[in-house]
Amino acid sequence: MLISDFDFDLPDELIAQHPLEKRDESRMLALDRSGQSFSDSFFKDFPGFVNKDDCLIVNNTKVFPARLIGKREPSGGQVELFLVREVETNVWEALARPARRLKRGQRIFFGDESLKGEVIEELSEGHRVVRFYCEGSLSEKIDAFGQTPLPPYIKRKDSFLDEDRERYQTVYANRRGAIAAPTAGLHFTRKILHEIKAKNVKIAEITLHVGYGTFEPVRVEDLSKHRVSSEQFEISAESAKTINETKGRKIAVGTTTTRALESAADKDGIVKSGDGETTLTITPGYKFKAVDALVTNFHLPRSSLLVLISAFAGRDFVLSAYRHAVSQRYRFYSYGDCMVII
Repeated sequence: MLISDFDFDLPDELIAQHPLEKRDESRMLALDRSGQSFSDSFFKDFPGFVNKDDCLIVNNTKVFPARLIGKREPSGGQVELFLVREVETNVWEALARPARRLKRGQRIFFGDESLKGEVIEELSEGHRVVRFYCEGSLSEKIDAFGQTPLPPYIKRKDSFLDEDRERYQTVYANRRGAIAAPTAGLHFTRKILHEIKAKNVKIAEITLHVGYGTFEPVRVEDLSKHRVSSEQFEISAESAKTINETKGRKIAVGTTTTRALESAADKDGIVKSGDGETTLTITPGYKFKAVDALVTNFHLPRSSLLVLISAFAGRDFVLSAYRHAVSQRYRFYSYGDCMVII
């Protein structure tokens, strides 16, 4: 199958640049796989789509301010580091801009200059390995000087606003480590979660720290040659027990949750607890073992996330739903509207 088979036309004005005033006022397109039909709804109505004995599974990862703006020594020229992966203590792989200015040995200072970095390795496609130097905790310095790493398709005049620290984060986020939000979860409120629990629906938390792979484009035409970058996940014994004892449907909130569950499940769909690293790439033909229903945002054309959704619900059905969403002026991507696929 080809990545060009997963393309669609999307007007730029439908790419959401800001969150709505209230999280649960997002629109929601409900897809029924068995009937091959879809209907328009709102996320505040989501509790009506879950049933007694279902289990809602969410990703509780927390985004940290991984975008650092610094200056080169001695010129003072501005550079940006997007922290991608911690290599070892105080050493990070980062996506650098402008990368051509950051050669091995280049030193950079941030904020009030109490945080400094040195490029110690040059990698391909603009990636650099940087060793940081500071007094005290590096995490605290990153929190002080960093910005929330919004996706590249958010291109508003003010690239970062105070609202982003709260709104580009789920209400149940508590495990620091992601460089991008599990955006399907952005629609949930405490009130919605309370309504779901009141229906005797269990809620299980797992952790997958969203990495650079969520932004990484598919660079090959033949999907069989594409591999999604690895990501770390953790499923507690308590959550695994809750999931495995579910009598109803297992409803995954987001593609990150789906990828973690499918990676942790054995051939019979039993989810194993523990830490892991997923290298799973899901394409049409994949047989899902642990996920019965899915909440997800609308994804980029020709992206691995759109391919995953198509594997779950069928390419033609999904693209038909996307065309409907475009015609009905749904808002797309991270701060946009969502789908529930049952």
